[in-house]
Formats: sequence, structure tokens, C-alpha cells
Amino acid sequence: MLNPIFFEEEAIDQLNGMIAAKQYSKIFVLVDENTHEYCYQDFMSLIVFDKTIEIIEIESGETNKNIQTVIDLWQVLSDYHADRHALLINLGGGVITDMGGFVGSTYKRGIDFVQVPTTLLAMVDAAIGGKNGIDLGYLKNQIGTINQPQMVLILPEFLNTLPKREWRSGLAEMLKHGLIYDKNHWQKIIKMNELIADDLSALIKESAEIKSNIVKQDPNERGLRKILNFGHTLGHAIESYTLETEGFENLLHGEAIALGMILESHLSWQKKYISLETYAHIKSNLMSFYDKPNFDLTYDLLENYMLNDKKNRDGQIKFVLLKQLGEAVYDEVADKDMIISCLEELKK
Repeated sequence: MLNPIFFEEEAIDQLNGMIAAKQYSKIFVLVDENTHEYCYQDFMSLIVFDKTIEIIEIESGETNKNIQTVIDLWQVLSDYHADRHALLINLGGGVITDMGGFVGSTYKRGIDFVQVPTTLLAMVDAAIGGKNGIDLGYLKNQIGTINQPQMVLILPEFLNTLPKREWRSGLAEMLKHGLIYDKNHWQKIIKMNELIADDLSALIKESAEIKSNIVKQDPNERGLRKILNFGHTLGHAIESYTLETEGFENLLHGEAIALGMILESHLSWQKKYISLETYAHIKSNLMSFYDKPNFDLTYDLLENYMLNDKKNRDGQIKFVLLKQLGEAVYDEVADKDMIISCLEELKK
């Protein structure tokens, strides 16, 4: 069952109420160097707990979302004698919530954990839905669990600690929610003149609720939840390629997913699901937020990453495609020529 998402003042009240009710033996807070510096003190000033709270810091970045970091975290919990009645609070972006959720789900066969996302991407996507995991080499999220946190706490004021590039990364997932499920949400976002935390608060709540509603209907991703992977077959391949290839600045997750959404919208047009006008509308609006890649994408560069995508079955590369604005279909296939065609079109 999907556990609740709380916003702003209610979030802290609910956390403190849970801590008092459950009488945790210890509390651990997982951070990276950025959330330790910019978020930890403000967050801790709001928590009521009469025992020592231990802080665990890891290095930031997708390249650290791996099994070795997880082993190190298990060891730290063990060294501090964390028992099955401990609580792990994951305070950070998508890497922290993904990996912290995995650690919480597996240490001593599972301890309670709470997600406190500090980036826009994590607030509307990574921290919601109970998907926890790590990368296998440069293959995204290959190892993991579906296990729900006790709660997700969304405090939009943390966004003021971030560069605007991180905001745009998270905005990609919000745009995705509109494209696959709620065209009015899409329209509201593309009409924004600038990114301001106060203006975004209502849209963050709306986007988080869209994802939550989808997950509630299909918590284990047997059907409908698959639509949340729109843009991810090609987007994850692009992201993995930049992570693995020297000489490129790594793309943020949302930047890669935005490119993936453009490409998979083009596949949707090729499959005659959406009109050319709808594709052009999607592409022009996404490109108004995100830069064109400064390198050429080819099928050969991306093929191996796509072949290792989690959605695949029987060796077939699977896509989520659009039927129209606000509606998506899953488990779609596209032949090699179609994929080459959309990659060629992006160069124009």
C-alpha cells in the first residue's frame, strides 16, 4: 500500500507524531555533502527526538549509486548497532532517496525509512512510489526493490538551495506527468514564465498526486504504472552513455529524460498515434526548457543500453508512447529504422 505524502507544515507534524508513536531505538539521517551543508540543520531543528540522531554522509552524484556504497552504508548501520526498530531518514535528491530506500528495505530484512526529497526531481518522482535501487555499472536502476517508505515529506523551501539547472531537471518529470496522464497539468507548466519556488508549490503537489494516483492503481508495475517510463527507454540510454563516456559533461536525469520524451514522441508520431502537429507542439515546448545535446546520438551508441532496459521482454526493446496529450500506452515496440529516424530528426 502506498504510504502518505505530506506537504510543508503538515509534513513535520506527521513525522514528529510518528516518531513519538513508534518509539524508535535510533534515528539515522542519510545525506550527501550538499544536503548536509544546506538542508540538514534546518531540517533537524524541526524534529523532536530525545535520543542521539546519527548522521551518515556519502558523496553526491549518480556515479556513487552503486553496490559498494550500499555495502558501506550497511556497515555503518551495523557499526552503530542499528536494530530492526531504527528509523532511516533519507534527506536528499534522487540518488539519496533511491539508494537510502534500498538500504532501508534490505538492512536486517527491512527497517522503517522516510523520504525527505530536497530536489524537484525527487519531490515529484524519485521519492514517490516505493521504487528503491542502485545502478549496475552504468546501467540505471538495475538492482532494487519496490518497498514503500513510512511517509514522504515534501518541503518546497529546500528548492531555494539549488541551482536552476536542478530545477529544470525535475521539471522534466512534471512535464512527463502531464503528457501521459493530465494534459491540463502539461498546459499549466508550459505557460510558466519562470521557475519560482512559491509559484511551483501548487504544481509540485499536483504532480506528486498524479504519480501517487498512478502508483496506487498499480503498485508493482504490472500495467498502468509502466506509463511513468515515458521518455525513459531512450532517456536512460542517453544518460548512461554520457555517464560512461569520457569527454562529455554528464547529463542530469531530467535533461536526458526530456530528450527521451522528444524522441519517443517522434516514435508516437511514426506509429500514427499522434499527429505531426502534436509532436511539433511537444518538441517545441520541451526544447524551450532544455538544450539540444552538443553531440550526435546514433543507434549504435545507444543500442546496448536500450537492450538492457528493465522494461524489455524476450529481447524486444519496449517503449511507452503517447496516444494523445494526457494519454499513453505501454509495452510498445519500434523497429530499428524508426529509432534511427527519431535520432536523425533530433539533429535538425
